[in-house]
Amino acid sequence: MSTVVVTGTQWGDEGKGKIVDYLAEQSDIVVRYQGGSNAGHTVSVDGKEFKLRLMPSGILYKGKKCVIGDGVVFDPEVLLNEIASLKKEGIETADYLISNRAQVVMPYHRLMDGLEEDNRGNSKIGTTKRGIGPCYMDRDRRIGIRMCDLIDNELFADKLKTILDIKNHELEVLYNQPPLNYKKILEEYSVYAEKLRPFVIDTPSYLNKAIKNNKKILFEGAQATMLDIDYGTYPYVTASHPIAGGVCVGAGIGPRNIDTTVGVVKAYCTRVGEGPFPTEQLNDIGNQIRNVGHEFGTVTGRPRRTGWLDGCVVKYAGYLGSLDYLAITRLDILDHFDEIKMCVAYKYNDKIIDEMPANLRIFGKVTPVYETFKGWNSDTTNIRKYEDLPEQAKTYLKRLSEIAEVKIGFVSVGPNRNQTIVCAKNIF
Repeated sequence: MSTVVVTGTQWGDEGKGKIVDYLAEQSDIVVRYQGGSNAGHTVSVDGKEFKLRLMPSGILYKGKKCVIGDGVVFDPEVLLNEIASLKKEGIETADYLISNRAQVVMPYHRLMDGLEEDNRGNSKIGTTKRGIGPCYMDRDRRIGIRMCDLIDNELFADKLKTILDIKNHELEVLYNQPPLNYKKILEEYSVYAEKLRPFVIDTPSYLNKAIKNNKKILFEGAQATMLDIDYGTYPYVTASHPIAGGVCVGAGIGPRNIDTTVGVVKAYCTRVGEGPFPTEQLNDIGNQIRNVGHEFGTVTGRPRRTGWLDGCVVKYAGYLGSLDYLAITRLDILDHFDEIKMCVAYKYNDKIIDEMPANLRIFGKVTPVYETFKGWNSDTTNIRKYEDLPEQAKTYLKRLSEIAEVKIGFVSVGPNRNQTIVCAKNIF
């Protein structure tokens, strides 16, 4: 058995796609275990970027099985469009599987996502309005439609009728919106069902058999620790569990079947949407990081909020995810800063606190305690060995490892596959 979990340690957009892509080459199966089409992975292959939203990153290698797990809220239209786009680029897309237990994103989910966000006024949470939260809500209300329902024509027609009666009532009473058309949705989603039916399987059975057969399995998460529905900056979070523990319920495997966990860390910090962000730089430094790093959303195109690296957040992710290794990405973005800072602690009411505040009123008022590092002011993009990195860069990375209490496994110095410094050999 050899299983590896890759998670984000900050607020997402850490470059998980590149690390997953690197590890996917060594794996047999790549599994997406949570989230939906609101998250995007950007992978660069020979200078060409692929932006993936639902399809696991392993699709860019021939012969890798890609599994969309039970914990994913699945938008059939998005996946089919993604497949069409990949085919245009000559990518083989037949090796994917979809869990029969995955919840299906429906048109009313997307509609209600936008209506609910607009209705919040000044209290917006920054949703992408792609129906992710409402789909998870319907799962918990036990009125969701799963893939096993969608591909059963008679059952789907009956369930859609019952659920759409509820949704149209809510649309009319709560939002003064006209009803959605049952026949139109039925026809549209029946077409999706026909196209996707051959790829729908019982993924927990498939994955547990693969584990017994000693297959190498890579589990990729979307979003990140600080966006976890329970452990993130609630309510400015996603609607699922990106942390490593989410693999068990999102893919249907037991905790003893997880061998190694890798936490991806951007060498600085970004976040999208609302919520506290202690190290945010609303100044020229923040603008410089954003512009040099091209920090705009993969899916939405929204400018990301930017700031210095927050070691407290990475430490928090370390113990929540039982991280074995850190994968540091985008170190090269800091190549030409004279001075670099890292948050190593928080102060609240002039006292150092040793926990991640759950109360956002408190978290919004913490003062970052920074350590300042001399910049290396040299190009790292062609370096392939850790020992060849500038001494100042190694000092910065060593300090992060000390704070997080997690070893450095990888260092990325550019977007392409070969721009990866491997410190931890034989992850699988």
